[in-house]
Amino acid sequence: MNLSLTGISFAIIAIIAGALVPLQAASNAELGRALGHPLWATVVSLLVSVLITIPVILAMRVPAPILGEIGQLPMWAWFGGIAGVIYITSALILVPRLGATRFIVCVIAGQMLISLILDQYGLMNLPVKEINAGRLVGVTFVLLGMIMVLWLTPSSPNLGDVKADMTGNVNTIESKPTSSVKPVSHFES
Repeated sequence: MNLSLTGISFAIIAIIAGALVPLQAASNAELGRALGHPLWATVVSLLVSVLITIPVILAMRVPAPILGEIGQLPMWAWFGGIAGVIYITSALILVPRLGATRFIVCVIAGQMLISLILDQYGLMNLPVKEINAGRLVGVTFVLLGMIMVLWLTPSSPNLGDVKADMTGNVNTIESKPTSSVKPVSHFES
């Protein structure tokens, strides 16, 4: 077993950060309903991120960014911002349809699969961390957990005031509102 106090501390911080993800997804879904469209919620969410980050940068006295080599970055270096928009928009569209648990378990499964590939080959300038039996068994359990959550969780008749059929069409359904914000039908695919 390879656990140190530092490793445990980092794991606890990662668990706390991970615990915030379903809260982010649910709050962004509500924001999307309130603003009338998921993309506006994405813009507002990212703007709030900027407004929170700037004071932290100033308080920590982070030096100005080094812009001299920005033009020489590989194209994939810009993917973080693209991935953020895709994730936030997907979350606020899918969480009302799937529920937080079903959405997040799928997110975690996707993260684990891609993380294995990134580690195995040291992609995106990450250090190589080869797949071993422990990682493979752990990821297999995550995937099995995802399958169990998806297949063994009955669909709820109230999917956050929207219902999607198999083609992705969304229809407003009768349900008790979870907030004072009236549901909108702009969550169409």
